[in-house]
Amino acid sequence: MKITHRVSRMIPMIRITRIPYFVATLGAALALSGCATGSNPRDPLESYNRAMFSFNDKLDQVVLKPVATAYQDTLPSFVQTGIGNFFGNIGDVWTAVNNLLQGKLEDGMTDVMRVAVNSTMGFLGLLDIGSEAGLPKHKEDFGQTLGAWGVKSGPYFVLPVFGSSTVRDTAAFPVDLSADLWSYKDPVNVRNIGTGIRMIDQRAALLGASSLIEDAALDKYVFTRDAYLQRRQSLIQDGRSKKDIEEDIY
Repeated sequence: MKITHRVSRMIPMIRITRIPYFVATLGAALALSGCATGSNPRDPLESYNRAMFSFNDKLDQVVLKPVATAYQDTLPSFVQTGIGNFFGNIGDVWTAVNNLLQGKLEDGMTDVMRVAVNSTMGFLGLLDIGSEAGLPKHKEDFGQTLGAWGVKSGPYFVLPVFGSSTVRDTAAFPVDLSADLWSYKDPVNVRNIGTGIRMIDQRAALLGASSLIEDAALDKYVFTRDAYLQRRQSLIQDGRSKKDIEEDIY
């Protein structure tokens, strides 16, 4: 109950920081790029990015990680699995749209079938019946769609609170937020609590990975940046050649 109460007080501001916030953030990124001095062509905004990374890391250490740890330690694993499945099922709707927009018709139809099966036989997505039925789960967003359409990634950019991104993905982020079906859930207090629980559940799923990074990385910022860029390029290129992946940046 303490976790839920804490989250319900924090989340209303997330609802406020939607499209205007991220348009302003993107504008700041583009303005900063005009006076960038970083030597890394993938990260010309490194000075700003490091400062924002430090802010996000401190926020995570003070607030998000402790709450996520308490969540993981307190709730039974089957409850956590059900929560992850429920919000994952909602996310599959937007994934299906993006797969179809990218011309990946087979994957898109698989996503549609997953949503249909999990929303009915899976009790609104609490059970992942689709995976058991051989329907693989995908994860696509509008940034990946823009990449598939040939929009270059641009420089690495760290968003406040949300973390690693690129200029292209930052521009796409408001579309992803607006396409989130949960963001239209009424009443508002249920929406806010659910948004907070989803955020905590996602952070709890990364506790092991974040501990590994803290233990292994000499420069946590560089490790996080390079891992993010490599994974995003791989996801967008869908296994194409190294040359194609490198060309995506410029």
